[in-house]
Amino acid sequence: MTLETRDDRTLFFDLLPLSFKAEGDVSLRIKLFTVPGQVIHASTRKLVLQGADGVAFIADSQLSETENNRLAFLDLRNNLKENGLDLRKLPLVIQFNKRDLPIIRPDEELAELARHGREPVYKAIATRGDGVLETFLGLLALTWHRLDEEHDFSNKFRVRSDTFVAALARQLGVTGDPQRLIDAAVGIDPRSSARKEGAS
Repeated sequence: MTLETRDDRTLFFDLLPLSFKAEGDVSLRIKLFTVPGQVIHASTRKLVLQGADGVAFIADSQLSETENNRLAFLDLRNNLKENGLDLRKLPLVIQFNKRDLPIIRPDEELAELARHGREPVYKAIATRGDGVLETFLGLLALTWHRLDEEHDFSNKFRVRSDTFVAALARQLGVTGDPQRLIDAAVGIDPRSSARKEGAS
């Protein structure tokens, strides 16, 4: 959906529906919404967050946008709180987009953020598709893990996390091992399956 503004054409929100067929008659549906970060879309973001099972926070890598990123993250936290959701318990990944621009937060700084935070951090250049699937699959794995802990999905549906993520990755055109994409998060050694505590 798009919204025509005086200055340009702004994406109002996207919706990507995906589905997964488990054993028996069980079918799981995943709905991925994206919303823009401009202040005028605050009510849309709050509405979309109702009942969210996981969130990807997309930050702008440019140094000039550091304060706007901070304010947007506070807005996210407040919107979740008003919807009765706790950011500390919600699966969350952080993506730093626009890594191709000249004056950006350095890789070392992002690595430091990843070391001290509980959230996986991904680098991206969305215009080229770099880091986009990695971010989504990382969020998908975290979200399944939390829902599995809460609702015992693995036993109810006889589906393992890696099977679930791999099936959805194939729907998105991923031909290789999706775990390698997930392991592209900053601070994760791609040669190891080790995860930070709470992020598996």
